[in-house]
Amino acid sequence: MRIKRTIPRRGVARRSRLLAVTAGLAAAVGLAVPAASAEAPRTFGAAQLAAAGEAVLAADVAGTAWRVDPATNTLVVTADSTVTPHDIARIKREAGANAGALRIERTAGKISRLLSGGDAIYATSWRCSLGFNVVKGGTYYFLTAGHCTDGAGTWYTNSSRSTAIGPTAGSSFPGNDYGLVRYDNSSLSHPGTVGSVDITAAADATVGMSVTRRGSTTGTHSGRVTGLNATVNYGGGDIVRGMIQTNVCAEPGDSGGPLHSGSLAIGLTSGGSGNCRTGGTTFYQPVPEALRAYGVSIY
Repeated sequence: MRIKRTIPRRGVARRSRLLAVTAGLAAAVGLAVPAASAEAPRTFGAAQLAAAGEAVLAADVAGTAWRVDPATNTLVVTADSTVTPHDIARIKREAGANAGALRIERTAGKISRLLSGGDAIYATSWRCSLGFNVVKGGTYYFLTAGHCTDGAGTWYTNSSRSTAIGPTAGSSFPGNDYGLVRYDNSSLSHPGTVGSVDITAAADATVGMSVTRRGSTTGTHSGRVTGLNATVNYGGGDIVRGMIQTNVCAEPGDSGGPLHSGSLAIGLTSGGSGNCRTGGTTFYQPVPEALRAYGVSIY
């Protein structure tokens, strides 16, 4: 789910389905199967996993996200409720000889962008969340999601669009999902905090890391990083790469909001599935990449 701007595009709820695969075991009284006839489990190398990922991309099934799980050397494909068995079969056909490297996991609801620091920010026709305040050469900006800044001009602090913040100064989506907005209104403060937490630096996520997300729709929620370098297909050609995957909930309007681990800036809310009543899967643009792209710094 990209956590949408509040022109609802797609919210993604997760539902887990356990796929059981029968191995075709045969048992017969007094009959021993020679060990030499048993096939050893096939393992897949980095090149094969990369090829499997390219095959999932080529299948172009909206509502899917995929990442390599280095612990099992498999490509984990997360499929939302809109993905049909026919779609799964198409993905496996595309993977061909590498189809055995795929591990399909189901999530309830629909993976979508969640448009809507965590404080609400308003463009002409939608609402998102402010990510992290940053600075470059004495000029102040904030980071948010690229699918929020895509096509946006001036940003405002209120829904009546009467108090301007400033213009979009940079935007990268799809492929990436980060954007930059400049503070032109000198009367506005721009503290280096998320809520009451002082953000002092940015860092790369690690699997298992404890993280907290803040957004203008659902407030503050916490969880853990469950995967790295995920590719997400939101549909309509909107594919983003290199995303952080977590089990933190989010809803439309939370897009662009900050994901942090203590005082460290980690990610910008991109999208996901589920909601904050039943839980879900969410994806985030890594902050260090956005900082490098615009030459800005956390302060």
